[in-house]
Amino acid sequence: MAIFSMTGFARAQVRVPIRAQGGDEDQLSYTLTLKSVNHRFLDLQFRLPSGLDALEVELRRVLKENLVRGHVDVNLSVERNAQAKAGFNRELIAGYLAAFDAARREHGLEGAPDLNAALRLPGALQGEDRKDDDLAALTSSVLEQMVPLVEQLKVMRAREGEALEAILRGTLDRLAAATASVAELRPEIEQRYQERLTQRLSAAAGPEFNQQRVLEEVAVLVERSDISEELARMSAHIEHFRELLSAGGEAGKKLDFLLQEMNREANTLLSKTGGVSGKGMRITELGLAMKAEIEKTREQIQNVE
Repeated sequence: MAIFSMTGFARAQVRVPIRAQGGDEDQLSYTLTLKSVNHRFLDLQFRLPSGLDALEVELRRVLKENLVRGHVDVNLSVERNAQAKAGFNRELIAGYLAAFDAARREHGLEGAPDLNAALRLPGALQGEDRKDDDLAALTSSVLEQMVPLVEQLKVMRAREGEALEAILRGTLDRLAAATASVAELRPEIEQRYQERLTQRLSAAAGPEFNQQRVLEEVAVLVERSDISEELARMSAHIEHFRELLSAGGEAGKKLDFLLQEMNREANTLLSKTGGVSGKGMRITELGLAMKAEIEKTREQIQNVE
């Protein structure tokens, strides 16, 4: 199973045959679009014509059954053919004119109502012959189109996910190579660290200080600076990351958590090896390169479902 990106787009343009006044056949055209981007959860936003509240409930159900995460915009725009006659809401316009006249009389003002302003009121304009049957035909058609449209969206999200997976696997290869390079340098760095500590402790203690005590202190400090555990955990995290990519599905949150752990290991590695000259500088460079790769990967992971 592949991983899925949360970026996708799908659109369907459909014509629905309906019956106009007089029994003639008419057509209702609509465009249904789905657009998704990244989000922490499944966030659904709808832009539907008025009177389709029941349709929104059904569309929400279909999306929740098929998608896990992402901000999804659902847009439905409806058009009648050119033969359809336009009308207006007589009750609404009459109420507007009555209110205008009452306000003018009450305050002793002059002026005439603006027809353009009245027709811009929500619900003022409407099709004369739009019936409940039209809404039923529209609702049925949209629900029929929704399932294949969601599949189309998922195909695009899967294709984007494949591109993301290739980027992430490249990052893992570079992190694994950096980890292996640090592991190769570790024995020499530990030896250099031990020699430096021995010299400093011997100089500070003087000839009267017990040499065995110096060696014990050196052993404790060297153990604290050992990075073998950090390297082992980093390698384990990289392998786990690869397994999650191969498993696919809802992996975004798990991958993000793993990257936090990997960043913690890189920070600890840098803190333990800081101040060591020679090849110690190379370990610092590798550690900083790890952190840079991890940070870039975290940006990519934000778009994984």
